[in-house]
Amino acid sequence: MSHGHRHGHGHGHHHHHPGGGDSSSLPPALDMSVSDEELTPSQLSRRSMLRRTGLLGAGLAAGSVLGGAGQAAAAAPASHGSNSARSGGYLWLAGDHHIHTQYSSDGKYRVIDHVRQANAHGLDWMVITDHGSEEHARIGVEKVNPDIVAARRQIDDTLVFQGLEWNIPAAEHGTVFVHPGKNEVAVLKEFENSFDGAVKKATGNTAANEALAIAGVNFLAEQVRRRKVEDVLFLANHPARKGIDSPHEIRAWRDAQPTIAVGMEGAPGHQAAGLPAPQGPGSGRGYYDNSPGADSFPGYPLESYRTWGGFDWMTATVGGLWDSLLAEGKPWWITANSDSHSVYADSAVRGPNSDFKADGRYNDPVYGGGLNLTDGDYWPGQYSRTHVGAVNFSYKAVMDGIRAGRVWVDHGGLISGLDAQLRCGGKAVTLGGMLQVRRGSQVDLVVEISLANGPNWAQFLPALARVDVIQGDVTGRVADKDTFITPSTRVVKSFEVNRSTGSVRLTYSLGRVDKPVYVRLRGTDGNRGAVGLRGAAVDPAGPAMDVLGDADPWKDLWFYSNPMWVLPA
Repeated sequence: MSHGHRHGHGHGHHHHHPGGGDSSSLPPALDMSVSDEELTPSQLSRRSMLRRTGLLGAGLAAGSVLGGAGQAAAAAPASHGSNSARSGGYLWLAGDHHIHTQYSSDGKYRVIDHVRQANAHGLDWMVITDHGSEEHARIGVEKVNPDIVAARRQIDDTLVFQGLEWNIPAAEHGTVFVHPGKNEVAVLKEFENSFDGAVKKATGNTAANEALAIAGVNFLAEQVRRRKVEDVLFLANHPARKGIDSPHEIRAWRDAQPTIAVGMEGAPGHQAAGLPAPQGPGSGRGYYDNSPGADSFPGYPLESYRTWGGFDWMTATVGGLWDSLLAEGKPWWITANSDSHSVYADSAVRGPNSDFKADGRYNDPVYGGGLNLTDGDYWPGQYSRTHVGAVNFSYKAVMDGIRAGRVWVDHGGLISGLDAQLRCGGKAVTLGGMLQVRRGSQVDLVVEISLANGPNWAQFLPALARVDVIQGDVTGRVADKDTFITPSTRVVKSFEVNRSTGSVRLTYSLGRVDKPVYVRLRGTDGNRGAVGLRGAAVDPAGPAMDVLGDADPWKDLWFYSNPMWVLPA
């Protein structure tokens, strides 16, 4: 069925991407068809350095910095109605990987309620992620599946994945989701019963629990190897909320299985929680209203327990934790989503006579007779969107696009399309990609932004005030796995835009590049800002820390992109 009225996907123009068969133009150090033995000593030294930084060899296996856009763009994407923008050769499919239903102990909605809302709010894909718990592991994971299968049939232009919200042993929560198939329930059920922190009583900050988390990630990879499921992904949710995702744990998940553990929420859900009382919950965006606890990583500053322009401190701090991973050459991507449990100003309540402990679900919601003004969530797609560059409209293409890092996120419909490319001569890569160039080559960043293409769900047309280019050096692996800063990353260029309609084209020259670097993008409506935590020389006008009880999410809108790398040799 066609939904021509659905908006939020933008438009763009096709650009040439190099195909996968262009290895003849690569420098020998980068051309993996040339064996180590055929290289000169200096070429071999170069290749070894790139391997150490994670940018070569392992990166290729991880479908990340070297696997990226070139090969994928060589496939001819199928069209998908009028729902989604084609930009830079990809379909950009908007979605949400963090959604709760009546099968969560703190949820209430049916699967079909969320799927209908996601579809109406312009989403192409979504993941149902009920909480890992004893009830869910015992019966909920099976009981929700027929509802998901029925929703796939009923709403056939929104892809509905089944997943769960994993209580990561020794850490926070995470989304785990699988490609649909005959074993989707069996694999999720075995995983939850064997590796969920709540089910296994393994939530505390111990080495044994950290090892159990790694074993869980390894189990997921094994299910793909054994062809039990076609694909699995794991993304860390609200990572800075309680301070219990230490930097070394994040690195360990990613290093254990870089094709499974691929990223984290750059911005948490629960964004309406910041609306001031009495018309709102009066908390923090994302319910980031915590203080350090017994299991918190002691190195994190107090500022890390708050959101910054609605984004998690790990993502929002230029030169902070996210950048410290990117500076290692580690592909680690960000997302945004609703974490939708109970929607602000909705009128539903849980069905009467529910017995969650016995049934693993609440009875279907009913009309409650009033507006739920203390609820802190939005419907999927109503406020937060994760846009994934996919080669076609399919479950596999969405998972491949996330793994490749072809992802940008926005709040409040700030922009409707983003086509960002690094270019050198006739070569180009997009988000998540790795541009391989000869040392000293001229590299340019070219960005085409489709501005808001209609009012957002708060009934106003947002205006993009500014776009920032953030650049950092790739310095290789860190000795201290708990590092969460990197010294060379900073805002290198800011473009004033101050427009709300049409499109804008921005270009920035990286100059002649003689060492590995990465760039990422950030944009704002300009309503709130502050000098970044690492100082004005690093981030002169970043997001401001959100104020508990006075953080209207619609008055402070940002978008973020995933990075692109330049790899000279």
